Amino acid sequence: MSGPGGNLRVLVVDDVVDMARTIANDLEAAGFTAEVADGCGSALDQFARQPADVVVTDLRMKGGDGIEVLTRIKQLDPTVPVIIMTAFGAIDSAVEAMRRGAFHYITKPFQLEALRSLVERAGRERALAEENALLRRMLRESTSSRPLLGESRSMQQLRALIGKIADAASAVLITGETGTGKEVVARAIHAGGSRADRPFVVVNCAALPEPLLESELFGHARGAFMGAASDRRGLFAEAQGGTIFLDEIGDLPLALQGKLLRVLQSGEVRPVGTETTLTVDVRCIATTRKDLAALVEENAFRQDLFFRLDVLRVPVPALRDRADDIPALVEHFLAKSRERSPTSALVGVEPAALDFLAGCDWPGNVRQLENLVERLVVTASASLARLEDVKQALGPTPAADLFPRMAQNALKLDELVERYIAAVLKSVDGSKAKAAQILGVDLSTLYRREKRSS
Repeated sequence: MSGPGGNLRVLVVDDVVDMARTIANDLEAAGFTAEVADGCGSALDQFARQPADVVVTDLRMKGGDGIEVLTRIKQLDPTVPVIIMTAFGAIDSAVEAMRRGAFHYITKPFQLEALRSLVERAGRERALAEENALLRRMLRESTSSRPLLGESRSMQQLRALIGKIADAASAVLITGETGTGKEVVARAIHAGGSRADRPFVVVNCAALPEPLLESELFGHARGAFMGAASDRRGLFAEAQGGTIFLDEIGDLPLALQGKLLRVLQSGEVRPVGTETTLTVDVRCIATTRKDLAALVEENAFRQDLFFRLDVLRVPVPALRDRADDIPALVEHFLAKSRERSPTSALVGVEPAALDFLAGCDWPGNVRQLENLVERLVVTASASLARLEDVKQALGPTPAADLFPRMAQNALKLDELVERYIAAVLKSVDGSKAKAAQILGVDLSTLYRREKRSS
């Protein structure tokens, strides 16, 4: 819509409906979208259904005054500017409203043009505040996250999948082992879609006890529980229009799973200790290192919530399954670590050390590799990290379980036996006697197999 109001939505609250409609009509003529509410209750109902960018409310009304409108609106969204209309004799109350967070007040009688100007200014200042918050958030994300590096086939497939689903509204379930970069993938999905300029709010489902987690997710009213000294918006409300990222959803307490399901189904959030519901438009991205289907079988995870979350599944490969990407990752982490430790002598890693890293099992995945490079940078005494340096920095690691990886390659048993015998022979420089001892077979067995294969 053209005009000074653009697409700014204004809610006008006055129990004198004719006055409210006169103001709304004037605002709409100036290019705003304006709605009318005849009191506190209807104003809150309308705001919950369709949040406004600016609220204009009369101070003295029946069934709840403008101070209550201000207080309740600020509970639902503290960023919304509220303008108070008041009679000259109630200026003290208007000043009190300013102390409670009102944007400004205007005394009756007033010129409609003056109110239009005030609404325009409130809208501009809110837009500027949102833009600044977005820039700060983007700066934090750009400095804290790591890119989706690597040209292995699995990473190419992952990036292609992200491109397909980024702009969808459906829920996403990201699966993968600890340290594979599931949050990086979630941020990439958010950044690639139409919600990229809206909030990306992170919830660690394993970090907080159940009572605090419920309050964090849905918000609470003052006095809702011991320690609730003031009203608090929940993280769903903070994510309005954007994405809520539920990290390790498999750790969410069972009692909260039903409440989360209701939010995802209805789009309505009810803060703890209130009867007020807030409508939210939020895309949900969840991650899990656990097998949620198995948890469902064990009655540790709700089946209906699992189906609600498991709409678009994104598996993140383990580092051992994309070993070709390790040199690029090492280079990236090296540059990143040197920014934090500019006096470090380390500028690279020897090829033999990179080959060794490519053969490691990496139970901690990409996060473990990043930590290793950080140790190398901090402790380096030479410009190149040698194989010995890397082994020392890596420390003892659990033996790799090779069988799942071999099963993925679908080797036939005979081929697997032949390749293993060949590897053992290579490790003992071709000595059949030593190989037979390691394999636990007669020396003649190796000669017979060699004769059959020749």
